[in-house]
Amino acid sequence: MRTVRNLAVVMLTTLSGSLAAQQPPAQQAANANNRWAEPKCDVKPNNVQVNQGMMSLKSSTTSKDPDQKKKDLDDAGRYLNQALTQGGQDKNPAAWYYLGRYYIMTNNAEGTDSAFTKAQALKPECKDDIGIWRRYVWVPTFNAGIAAWQANNIDSAIASFRRANFLLPSEPTGFKYVATLFYNTNHADSAVVYFRKAADVAGTDPKFAQDRRDALYNLGRIQQSMGKVPEALATYKEYVALYPNDAEIVAAMGGAYMQMGQKDSAFAVYRQIIAKGDTIGYFQLYRVGAEISGSVPEDPDTAKAGSDCRTAAHSIKPALTPARIRVRCDSVSKQIAHDFQRSSAEAFSLAAQALDASLKINPYSREALIFRANTALGQHDSATALAMSRRLVTIDPMNRVALKIMAGSQAQMHNVDSALYYFKLSDSTLIGDVQVTQFDSTDTGREVKGLVTNPREAPNPPYKLVFEFVDLKGEPVATDTVQVAATPPGQAQQFELKPAGPSIVAWRYRKQ
Repeated sequence: MRTVRNLAVVMLTTLSGSLAAQQPPAQQAANANNRWAEPKCDVKPNNVQVNQGMMSLKSSTTSKDPDQKKKDLDDAGRYLNQALTQGGQDKNPAAWYYLGRYYIMTNNAEGTDSAFTKAQALKPECKDDIGIWRRYVWVPTFNAGIAAWQANNIDSAIASFRRANFLLPSEPTGFKYVATLFYNTNHADSAVVYFRKAADVAGTDPKFAQDRRDALYNLGRIQQSMGKVPEALATYKEYVALYPNDAEIVAAMGGAYMQMGQKDSAFAVYRQIIAKGDTIGYFQLYRVGAEISGSVPEDPDTAKAGSDCRTAAHSIKPALTPARIRVRCDSVSKQIAHDFQRSSAEAFSLAAQALDASLKINPYSREALIFRANTALGQHDSATALAMSRRLVTIDPMNRVALKIMAGSQAQMHNVDSALYYFKLSDSTLIGDVQVTQFDSTDTGREVKGLVTNPREAPNPPYKLVFEFVDLKGEPVATDTVQVAATPPGQAQQFELKPAGPSIVAWRYRKQ
């Protein structure tokens, strides 16, 4: 299942700025060519201690003597804190404003945010000036997070993005990146917190509409994957209110209803999507079909229900006869099975409609064929399952998942010999298990990544895989070859291809 959006590939776009890249944020703010930046709003000290703090801060900025700079900076912090804690200046915006600038120079992001927030509340006309200072130190701090991420220093990246969030809490990108890092390091609870923050921050400014959309998408998907279904449903409703034409999330909302046992609501949502099938692209139709198919729960445990019923029946007074207990409890099991069959049949039927519509547009979509074959198996539509499995194996002939689906389809058709052949092929005789793990669009075509694993107990000899990349008509647009080296048992070889052609929509391969 696709869980999150824009997380698999990190968008490492370093922001440009006029600050020297070699200096840490505090030094950049303090040493900007040893010039003192006057406030761009009317924020006079109006107090001896606040004035002393401001003058010490200015001296620390302009002094060339490192020892004197440190002394002046220490004095500035002492004067300003004394004014606020002992001098009754907690309502003086200048005290908070200059304390914010002091915290910038001491690299205290949380203190900077707190002081500037109080200053702006007391002196709203200083909003623009404070915004300049926040962004001035946010840029290098954010870029430090990007650099740490590129170097795979995840803890440092998270710390930098968190500091950036304090420095500029109106910018959602840092919150989104922290959420991404937490998700990628299996801290889903923290990812949920930060995607929520990213969505809330992005919702305050229309220019962040895409950030808000991505954050809500990811938030709902992660909540649902964690089993927090009511929370996920609430997020999906928030998302759909803003973006009602995103069929994939509407389908996910239907899946959440199914998980909560609200089948009528789920089916109403699914029918709504299917009715708009003509306006949805093949990929979205596939995602909708997959979502609906995946929402069908496992077969219910009727044996347990029957056992619980019999235990309860034995406690009834006057005692029931064995025959009456059997009638009572057999009907419970049968009703559960009947209800499941009815609801699953409807869900599978709707999934099949979406997948058929997707395959009508793109007959060579490997993922759509997998879900369509599995849906047919769930419907006990053996003929369709076998037809889809054959199409799947033609496209992906050396993939264990595809071969097992073919084996299951043959078994459901009672083709015992064929079923055994494909089960054996997927289990032990396959020379290489081919997995295409990435098939992404690029400006010129596609970026394809994959893995070939030797599943056998003996080394395999070298061979070639010839890939064809096709358009919606199945016509080859580009061809490339993977040279599979001799591989020891259980070992794998990665491959990467970059076929060119904007009309490429699918792939297929054959062993040579």
